[in-house]
Amino acid sequence: MTIQGMNDNPTLKPAPLHWTDSMLIYLSPASLRMLALGFAAGLPLLLVLGTLSFRLREAGIDRATIGFLSWVGLAYGFKWAWAPLVDRLSLPVLTRLLGRRRSWLLLAQVCVVAGLLGMAISNPQVSLTPLVGFALLTAFGSATQDIALDAFRIESAQARLQAVLAASYQTGYRLAMIWAGAGVFWIAAWAETGAMPAGTYQDQAWTVAYIAMAVSMAVGMVTVLFSKEPAHVDLPPAHGAREWLQVAVIEPFAEFIKRYRWHAVLLLALIGTYRISDIVMGIMANPFYVDMGYTKEEVATVTKLYGVVMTLAGAFIGGGMVLRWGVMKVLMIGAVLSAATNLLFAWLALHGHDVYALIAVVSADNLGSGIASAAFIAYLSSLTNVKYSATQYALFSSLMLLGPKFLAGFSGLAVDAAGYAWFFTGTALLGVPVLLLVWFAHRFHSSGD
Repeated sequence: MTIQGMNDNPTLKPAPLHWTDSMLIYLSPASLRMLALGFAAGLPLLLVLGTLSFRLREAGIDRATIGFLSWVGLAYGFKWAWAPLVDRLSLPVLTRLLGRRRSWLLLAQVCVVAGLLGMAISNPQVSLTPLVGFALLTAFGSATQDIALDAFRIESAQARLQAVLAASYQTGYRLAMIWAGAGVFWIAAWAETGAMPAGTYQDQAWTVAYIAMAVSMAVGMVTVLFSKEPAHVDLPPAHGAREWLQVAVIEPFAEFIKRYRWHAVLLLALIGTYRISDIVMGIMANPFYVDMGYTKEEVATVTKLYGVVMTLAGAFIGGGMVLRWGVMKVLMIGAVLSAATNLLFAWLALHGHDVYALIAVVSADNLGSGIASAAFIAYLSSLTNVKYSATQYALFSSLMLLGPKFLAGFSGLAVDAAGYAWFFTGTALLGVPVLLLVWFAHRFHSSGD
């Protein structure tokens, strides 16, 4: 059975599928395409953030600079600003050959490949400027790919199959994060020459690793070229920047504020700070591993492979907890875990290099992060109006990143001033106001006001 062969008449109630057929849907062409495209979407993220920070610290770049360079990731927080452009603008030649969705996907992927190749040949010990420029290109291309891919997924199948495509997408995305996290470290370690002392920065090893990542984007590019363009959807054109801003930002925010009145301030404050402990701490995690003497292989295996598995486990557990206890209770549990597990990193900073201790800390931290993420995604989804669901969710998820990402840019200065133990303790304390916001939000929702 293929997705195309299923009932396409929206006026008819679809017949329930047999359990076997339901599972076989994941092997359908549409589902496998989304698996491959999810891989292409997840690949660049770590390469311009976590993996890059490890590479820079190994190259001897100071922590303050690494912290400020994390602002490259703000491209993902502002992608709503050019989302209407991706929705409405046709690309010369490419759109005529491939269609609107596939043309934007391919252009974004070309930008990602060009950025990764540029990062591969840029030596941070010689000059940071080219590396930063190519990282920005990669992040911009990646964020644009996310925009086009969401539209491609939504328009590629009927509503009843969106959960299947979303699951395939998330699976591909997580596999890519393992490859761009653990895989790139393993490749860099393999490409090192034994003639130099252990722990010495070898730029050619990272060149090989980043070229391998650029080549891996072929999975997404080939998929785009051999995919079918979704049915064309006519969208009303936006006449000028003012109307664009009105449709993309003002109307969705105005509806949210009108619906929740003054309580909107409380809810927006919660959205903007809920993940602050994790995000601010996360920028210095990889430099911390370098300074503590952990090898590429240890970081790859423990934090990038095992850690992702623990995050997924936490997400599944968190989803079950939400079903049993409700979103607000689990939101509070997630906030407590996000802050408290940072104290474990403070303990590890004082404990010293110990792989088993690292495993224990990463287990607790990623499990808690998965639970918090599951609850927070459910909470954000509950706040959106169906009429503006995509736009409001994009704006909320961007708001979640902007403040913490900006603050995280100063994390290197904080570590230089106070040391890792006090820095991790401080990031845990950042979570205390979040607990109060969750409590107030719970009171508000319980009152039904």
